[in-house]
Formats: sequence, structure tokens, C-alpha cells
Amino acid sequence: MNVARTLNNWRKYRQTVAELGRMTPRELSDLGIEQNDIRRVARAAVGF
Repeated sequence: MNVARTLNNWRKYRQTVAELGRMTPRELSDLGIEQNDIRRVARAAVGF
């Protein structure tokens, strides 16, 4: 069960990083995120 949960969280993390990475700096700024914060925000979103 933990393996499945970990794998699912990893997929969500990668998806979040990919989606935020496709955003322009202006769009990220509107969300209060900087380019170098993307991985931190993605980790927080899935609870890493």
C-alpha cells in the first residue's frame, strides 16, 4: 500500500512540476511563485 501511495505522490509531484514549468514568469508571478520555487511548491502540494 505504501509503495502505491508513494508512486502516486511522485506522479502528482512530477505533474505539478511540469504544469508549473509550462507557465510564463508572468503567470507564475500572478500566483506568487518564482521559477526557482516550482519544486518546493510541488513538494508541498503532495506532502513530500
